[in-house]
Amino acid sequence: MKGEQTPCNMTHDFQVAAAKEGIAAAGGTPREFTTVSVSDGISMNHEGMKFSLFSRELIADSIEAVVHGLAYDGLIGFGGCDKTLPGVMMGMVRCNVPSIFIYGGSALPGRFGERTLTVLDSYEAVGGFMTGDVDETTLAGIERTCLPTIGACAGQFTANTMAMVSEAMGLTIPNVSMIPGVYPERAHVARRAGGLVMQMLERGGPLPRELVTRKSLENGAAIVAATGGSTNAVLHLPAIANEAGIAFSIDDVGAVFARTPLIGNLRPGGKFTAKDVYDIGGAAVIIQTLLAAFWMPDRRKMRK
Repeated sequence: MKGEQTPCNMTHDFQVAAAKEGIAAAGGTPREFTTVSVSDGISMNHEGMKFSLFSRELIADSIEAVVHGLAYDGLIGFGGCDKTLPGVMMGMVRCNVPSIFIYGGSALPGRFGERTLTVLDSYEAVGGFMTGDVDETTLAGIERTCLPTIGACAGQFTANTMAMVSEAMGLTIPNVSMIPGVYPERAHVARRAGGLVMQMLERGGPLPRELVTRKSLENGAAIVAATGGSTNAVLHLPAIANEAGIAFSIDDVGAVFARTPLIGNLRPGGKFTAKDVYDIGGAAVIIQTLLAAFWMPDRRKMRK
């Protein structure tokens, strides 16, 4: 989806255009459509928050209505803010046509003096101002520098968390989730996705329900725990599983969390941002670290 409702989705225009070019170059006929989005960051602390999780279902329903209603052969789904990522993935699995998920990418972190900022710092600064711990000049400076570009929240909030989940589950192109949303490199990713979805159509897969298995869901939960990601994933992973007809409960997610070590030091609880992960090699570095520690070379060392 794309639109101007939230900064999270404003990076999608040039990426969608590139995906359409990739489809056309591979002999397909691209047709663009969009859906709703409700950003948690904008809807907080007022009536709008009641629509946040509900919007996930609207997104999945609208994708199903368009793809099945118009008999589309394949899908490239773009998601940027909290509920659009799982909503798009749910729609992909429900429709079960050749599909690729693409995350729109995070915003670059801001700077204020010596501090690296995300949008969360502005929320905390407002609280500090209300208690008298932050002066008005500092608050204004943080608010004006915390989000220097469009894109999703720069820390390991729900958007970046679910973007990594899409990699761990195999629903996207490997190692692309941490590319910042304003980087032109994202156009190359989207163009490549256009060609790949046409190849998947010719081969007949792999289809989303072939990729979403209990093991891939466990992989998704593991990368959430390893990075200290958003606990909203305990709502989204079972919902994605349900679309594939797999019983994967909150307790199942929690069991994976319990056996997975925290190896990331990412915001909001830690120090680093999505761009920092990109700079060291992307989500693949985290996945490789987990594999080396728990699955390779001796499977007997895998945690129970």
